Amino acid sequence: MALITNIEDLRQLAQRRVPRMFYDYADAGSWTESTYRANEADFQSIKFRQRVAVNLENRSLRSSMVGQSVAMPVALAPTGLTGMQHADGEILAAQAAEKFGVPFTLSTMSICSIEDVAAHTSQPFWFQLYVMKDRDFINRLIDRAKAARCSALVLTLDLQVLGQRHKDLRNGLSAPPRLTLANMLNLATKPRWVLGMLQTPRRSFGNIVGHATSVSDMSSLSSWTSQQFDLSLSWRDVAWIKQRWGGKLIIKGIMDAEDARLAVASGADAIIVSNHGGRQLDGAPSSIAALPAIVDAVGSEIEVHMDGGIRSGQDVLRALALGAKGVYIGRPFLYGLGAMGREGVSKCLEIICNELDLSMAFCGLRDVAQVDKNILLPGSY
Repeated sequence: MALITNIEDLRQLAQRRVPRMFYDYADAGSWTESTYRANEADFQSIKFRQRVAVNLENRSLRSSMVGQSVAMPVALAPTGLTGMQHADGEILAAQAAEKFGVPFTLSTMSICSIEDVAAHTSQPFWFQLYVMKDRDFINRLIDRAKAARCSALVLTLDLQVLGQRHKDLRNGLSAPPRLTLANMLNLATKPRWVLGMLQTPRRSFGNIVGHATSVSDMSSLSSWTSQQFDLSLSWRDVAWIKQRWGGKLIIKGIMDAEDARLAVASGADAIIVSNHGGRQLDGAPSSIAALPAIVDAVGSEIEVHMDGGIRSGQDVLRALALGAKGVYIGRPFLYGLGAMGREGVSKCLEIICNELDLSMAFCGLRDVAQVDKNILLPGSY
């Protein structure tokens, strides 16, 4: 643990410990992966103004996201197949987030179910919803999220169609993995992962299998999923979900100012500027490049969050300076989870927090609420 000093260290360890198909699922984009790469690279051109001889005592990163107090303005993003990075992955990540004091967001496409996570945590978590054609199933999902005391619903709008992800296609991605010769040879090199999976009953999509009509096992799940993403999704559906849910609603997948204004009109409480981690429309701008125009368009009317490409506390600080009220980390916590389970997720959060705190201090600030464009070098953003 002492040798882990940054997120890249966690990534390298996860790459050694997680089976190739699941590591590639987490660490890849669609088509040429140009947007996936830009998400990370575009942060580096944004430069800070270093300040000196200011009082840096009693610094605070405490903030709030959609009215919820947080230890720092960072949440764990919804990520599918988290429980395939490490056995019981969603439970472990939620526990680490709860202990640290930041929100955990459970994906519809999780391995551990809503009920699994609720049974192993004491604080409310957030639930991410995909809109399926089967509205009865969506109604039941929302009711299950309410019963689990989820405190916010994160509605993802950018997955009506699936981006072509070449690595997933080549690896024959499935949960649990198909026992092809190539996969078995790869699994033989991951004994820690295999042992963990043998000790847990959670190896399929817990929110779907046994809950959706006609889905009783993994073979029936694949055909159901391919037919269920709703191509007719509209803002009318968003309004219906807002009314049906009745609580805090966060809309994920906004990359255009016009869509941001429509999200405001829908009654959402927050939006997430996100290109799905570069896994959907390759050739779209990075999230950090899209953020300023969206903040300018609606930032006075709705809470604007962002995700995509964050690999350090400095990246968090850059996003906050450009107007985000909170950010989400996906791959960094998955690297931590794949590397060391719950302790790895905690280490990821500690790294992000420490880097954010120190970088804010170098910029001459003591309170994260004071962060704005004044800490950035003009012309670098």
